[in-house]
Amino acid sequence: MLPALWLMERCRHEAIFDQRSSQRLFNPHQLSDDLSLVSVKINDNQTVSLTFNDNHSETLELDHLRAELFAKDCIPKPIQWNAQDEKIYFSWGQILSDDAYLHSVVHQYLTHGYVLLTDVPAEKDTIIDVASKFGHIRTTNFGQYFEVYSKKDANDLAYSSAPLDPHTDNPYRQPVPGIQLLHSLINDAGEGGRSTLVDGYAVCVQLRAESEEYFQLLTTVPTHFEFIDHNAIIKRERTLISLDSHGEVSEIHYSPRLDYIPLMSEEKTKKFHKARKRLSELLSNSEFEIQFRLQAGELMMFDNNRVLHGRTGFCTSEGERHLQGCYIDADGPRILYRVLEKQFAMRMAI
Repeated sequence: MLPALWLMERCRHEAIFDQRSSQRLFNPHQLSDDLSLVSVKINDNQTVSLTFNDNHSETLELDHLRAELFAKDCIPKPIQWNAQDEKIYFSWGQILSDDAYLHSVVHQYLTHGYVLLTDVPAEKDTIIDVASKFGHIRTTNFGQYFEVYSKKDANDLAYSSAPLDPHTDNPYRQPVPGIQLLHSLINDAGEGGRSTLVDGYAVCVQLRAESEEYFQLLTTVPTHFEFIDHNAIIKRERTLISLDSHGEVSEIHYSPRLDYIPLMSEEKTKKFHKARKRLSELLSNSEFEIQFRLQAGELMMFDNNRVLHGRTGFCTSEGERHLQGCYIDADGPRILYRVLEKQFAMRMAI
């Protein structure tokens, strides 16, 4: 027999459940601890009539209960990748005109943590249109979007011509921006200025296989991150690797130009440093890192809690490199994917 409290939360009578918003009209946390069923009657194997000891009675469809019992999120599971996997490009123009194509794009993002788009007009502010297609833009102290090119007196090394090791953005924030988009407007910087991506999930699995001790240190010892500018001082402590409730890697936050080892004993500090160094070595390993030129009119969107990005250095005298970037919340593509799945299911049912 299913618990009475569980069943009461699934009741949908209009007296206790708002049909428009799909929200309860009562607080189930305040139900009696002793709530129980006093009557259960199955009707023609299609519905079940329930009566609770608080005098609430309702008839529920068995299919509704089965759906609740075996509910499974349609979000696809992550697929780990490395430098050997083929990069797949998608057309922005086709995304705008074909929902099935959009579905495949979002599926690729959810499984691999990134997508590459072509045919995105190399015009300023187009990134806003793309970002809005997949979610809601997250404004930071860098603005609604930011310009990535070599600047004098830059407040971030991203705005220089220096090479950038694999990293995640803004680990000093709470919450960390979930998704980053980078749109190439101009990229004529000779042989340099190539973009890099690394699957943090794959690297973490490799690290754990090599050393459970290193892995445990990086998932339990909080690291201090900070960003300091004339109009912003942002600080946060978090572990480099975060786990979900099942003990699997859920997030990686790594930015070696912004982190500081916490104060520990000499012995633990050295062990932590060795673990962090090995993580760094794996993240920079050519077996895991894909490298490519983000051409003008191309855009990459990636999970900032999973995929690390970087670039090779370039010489400003050899040509210009100008990207625009912005952030959106992590749940945007997931929401879009569920909506598309529901729409396709409804069409199939007609």
